Amino acid sequence: MASVKIILWKHDQKKDGTFPLAIRITQNRKTRYVFTGKYILEKEWDATLSKVRKSHANSRRLNNFLKKKLSEADDIALEAETNKKNNTSKAIQKKVKGKTGNVSFFQFGLMRVQSKYEAGTYSVAKSEYSILHNIREFLNHNKSKDKQDVIDEIMQRRKERIGKSRKAGYNFLEEIKSQFSKDKSLYFEDIDEPFLKRFKIFCSAYLDQKTRTITNQLIFIRTMYNSAIKEFVVEAKHYPFAGEKEKIKVGHGHKIGLTKEEVTRIENLKLEPETTIWHTRNIWLFAFYFAGIRISDVLEMKWSDFKDDRLLYVMNKNEKPVSLKIPDKAKEIIECYRGDRQNKKDYVFPYLKKADQKSPRDIFVKTRNATTLLNKYLKQIAGQCEIEKNLSNHIARHTFGNIAGDKIHPRKLQKLYRHSHLTTTIGYQANFIHEEVDDALDDVINF
Repeated sequence: MASVKIILWKHDQKKDGTFPLAIRITQNRKTRYVFTGKYILEKEWDATLSKVRKSHANSRRLNNFLKKKLSEADDIALEAETNKKNNTSKAIQKKVKGKTGNVSFFQFGLMRVQSKYEAGTYSVAKSEYSILHNIREFLNHNKSKDKQDVIDEIMQRRKERIGKSRKAGYNFLEEIKSQFSKDKSLYFEDIDEPFLKRFKIFCSAYLDQKTRTITNQLIFIRTMYNSAIKEFVVEAKHYPFAGEKEKIKVGHGHKIGLTKEEVTRIENLKLEPETTIWHTRNIWLFAFYFAGIRISDVLEMKWSDFKDDRLLYVMNKNEKPVSLKIPDKAKEIIECYRGDRQNKKDYVFPYLKKADQKSPRDIFVKTRNATTLLNKYLKQIAGQCEIEKNLSNHIARHTFGNIAGDKIHPRKLQKLYRHSHLTTTIGYQANFIHEEVDDALDDVINF
């Protein structure tokens, strides 16, 4: 069985002369440490008895605290030894750390968002940061107050957060740390089936969220729970998504693309060159001509991505390399911007030209702002072209799928869409193949 003992860690002295108290875990001659968060002077520690001397002002309380933590660690080590599972010093350390550290849901979420941000996945970090705030709003909302007043207050707080994030000197990592590093208002054990059901109702009634958005938040909670179990922050017996408990069902909404005629209207629309709406039309069509490349990838296109009449680039989402022939219509758009080219590392389209290419964060922010602007002007283009569908950046991909229908073999579409699995392509394309179903309907009703 692992040896567990309280020790004074003499390798990290604070400015006031105190040292941290730690739990030392030794198993198979390998030692790990879990710090208790308590500090004392060396003269106040009895190394022989492993306890705080009476000379310390709060010796009795501190010794009781240490005794409790030591007992918890002993129980964990004994359980590991009995089960013969996860009984390495590292595994025991993780479980003791989760127990003694008493990490809250928000503190664990903070660590996840920080890691996503530091890895450069800014959109994910921002989205998950918002989810943490939504969960906090759910915990804190006053049921006795008028519903609309609560909604107005939530929207005001959200508006203030967004405004703050756009000010000069804003530091995302510092902000999320200030918000959640000390928040212990929710623990994983508190998240059970009734909690999740109430949270779903809150998201619908107070946040006006649709089913898919609510589902995404449940997936985030489930992901957090799975990670917390692996890190021994919470025991698996509390998992609220197991067996017949809360089941997450991912719905499938309608994917609607434009028709050939609608695309032709956009192509033929008379617009003044070099205006924002002109750039918007060019970028949307460019994405469509390359089988629905994501707008963020289009905005980040550089002249160096074009070689030997082919587009060669790496997708941002999954880092897959892409090589596609440049269609003639795409060449016409490219030529519109060749006069502004300064060097091969320059961006083709204008929205990132002032971005710091060495700063992924700056590129992300300017890409996000450009995407919002483009969506705004696409609504104007839809109006001028008398298109009633919701014209957006993402619909370029749906439009390609809609026009392709069942005319192109799924294997070829898989390469164009850059899907890892053929089943993904078949499932996606099924949204745009209606002929057989339509014929079946006619066969029944046209008697």
